[in-house]
Amino acid sequence: MRRALVLLGLILLLLAACLPEPLPATDQGWTSGASSPPPAPSATATAAPRALTICLGAEPNTLYPLGRLNAAARSVLSALYDSPAERLNYTYTPIILEKIPTLQDGDARIERISVARGTEIVDAAGKVQPLAPGVSLLPAGCRAADCAITWDGQKPVNMERLRVTFKLARDIYWSDGAPVTAADSLFAYNLALAQKDAFHAYLLDRTASYKALDEQTIEWTGKPGFIDPSYVENFWLPLPEHAWKDFSPADLPSLDVVSRTPLGYGAYVVQDWRPGEAILLRKNPSYFRARQGLPRFETLTFRILKDANEAISALLSGECDLLDPTLPLEGQVGLLRSLEAQGKVRLWTAQSPVIEWLGLGLRPASYDDGYTPPQYDRPDFFGEVRFRQALALCLDRQKAVREVLFDTTQVADTLLPPNHPLHASQLVTYPYDPQAAAQLLESLGWRDHDQNPATPRRSYGVPNVPNNTELILRYDTTRALQRQQVAEVLAASLQACGIGLQVTFHPAQEFYAEGPQGLLFGRKFDLAEYAIGGTLEASCRNFMSDQVPNAQNQWIGANVGGFQNGEYDALCRKALYALPEEKTYQEAYQQLQQLFALQLPAIPLYARPILAVSRPDLCNLNLDPTASSPLWNLEAIDYGAGCP
Repeated sequence: MRRALVLLGLILLLLAACLPEPLPATDQGWTSGASSPPPAPSATATAAPRALTICLGAEPNTLYPLGRLNAAARSVLSALYDSPAERLNYTYTPIILEKIPTLQDGDARIERISVARGTEIVDAAGKVQPLAPGVSLLPAGCRAADCAITWDGQKPVNMERLRVTFKLARDIYWSDGAPVTAADSLFAYNLALAQKDAFHAYLLDRTASYKALDEQTIEWTGKPGFIDPSYVENFWLPLPEHAWKDFSPADLPSLDVVSRTPLGYGAYVVQDWRPGEAILLRKNPSYFRARQGLPRFETLTFRILKDANEAISALLSGECDLLDPTLPLEGQVGLLRSLEAQGKVRLWTAQSPVIEWLGLGLRPASYDDGYTPPQYDRPDFFGEVRFRQALALCLDRQKAVREVLFDTTQVADTLLPPNHPLHASQLVTYPYDPQAAAQLLESLGWRDHDQNPATPRRSYGVPNVPNNTELILRYDTTRALQRQQVAEVLAASLQACGIGLQVTFHPAQEFYAEGPQGLLFGRKFDLAEYAIGGTLEASCRNFMSDQVPNAQNQWIGANVGGFQNGEYDALCRKALYALPEEKTYQEAYQQLQQLFALQLPAIPLYARPILAVSRPDLCNLNLDPTASSPLWNLEAIDYGAGCP
């Protein structure tokens, strides 16, 4: 939910399955566990309750908000809970908060405090530890590694900490009528602490205190040294203390009343869950936006249809009103475009902050004990930055976006997606140019020995590469159909440069397995296509030296290529220690992107598209690239006469 490094391997599995039986109309008002059937309809004709059916590509793994939620769970939870603040187009908007706290308004403030021996701080490297002699830290007024000090254990030391005050909006109620208060947010925080879930550990470890000051006010305080640029996200989603307080925190995740029918304050209430088939919900009469006519439907059904072809058929037959992005629609864009042109469906697209990468094996794990080619280690193909630049020039990424993704996204050129407000405008870029690439490869000693660009080049005097080595690289990725299609395009463009590929498609579980056995996290690849990104802070941190997965850190880290660059680390830390309102924040990210474009620790291919498809008359779906869920504004979705 916050600050975890999320690696998104979007897998297309076309499963042979039978279409579930249509849900009987009489079940729309049925309550699980009811002792008697619903009454027979009266003789007086009444309008049928408006209903919306959303088809998912997977079954939610839980509806417990503090669980490790899969994408389908996030979609369903959008109906049960509104986010405290939603990140829309990279800017925070209050939902159940009165306002977004800011430095300018004083509800976010940086405090200077004296720190004593033994106090837990966030040190100069961003790690939590007790203050002790020899610890490196950022004293008050310092936000970069070049002014860090090492504490001698004698002199008094002052540091900075961040304190943020959040105000809940009034008149928000749980679906049972009880008010939502700051105590419910504190209850959620204490649950997360008690459960010691590693998923939430980053924020919990850096929180000094979390207090309810009154019924509407929460105060979050960070540990000294933790100046969190995402402080708006440090308000914990309220959970119903009055309903759950008597349960043990350890038991909560396994209770049906918590994981399958949780009490919420959102637009809908869970009515029944039919495993493998559907989840039925009804309108929440206590919803705080009910006076605005929201939600638009009396009933909501989430159907579970894991196969994209089956789901498209269900949409065309009227059994689904909307196909959620959890369905693997990437390989169906051509068909969906054709159906849209015929007026049969509406295709919704957005560019996500997740980048599809071509990872470069700069430093395989076998190099960790020293580099000894050719007997034990793979030739050092990628050590020379100009080789990486030539490789980028050989990749026809625009063709992949045009022919595989049907222009639903854009080619990426740095670690931020093209639509990010902090995306640098003046960068070194690498458009497809095989002639320029060929000249660069020749200058590096990669010779076209037979004057045939279709055959692999060979090395002559290339540092750390034995002479006469053929330029053939392994290309590993998952079996997702879209990745197979992209690999085919890129292999053809690389061949035109004299770079051969050995392409292998792996089961996702094998490709993403933990190190040291795993191919990606075990750093056992030449080229690897994968997806990673998300928050701005994660995008920066993913290429820091301390994020290289290895034996010392239990193979945990997203820097799978093994990139190590002190200048990059310093710029990233500078960005991470600044707040969005501060000038340093924007300057650091601009410089970071420029350095990234020159160094190319990995080659960005494109921003991954978010895809949904609906009946042609559906409206108000807002696939915002940075929202917590593609269905974040589910209550506003409408169709038919309710649409303009």
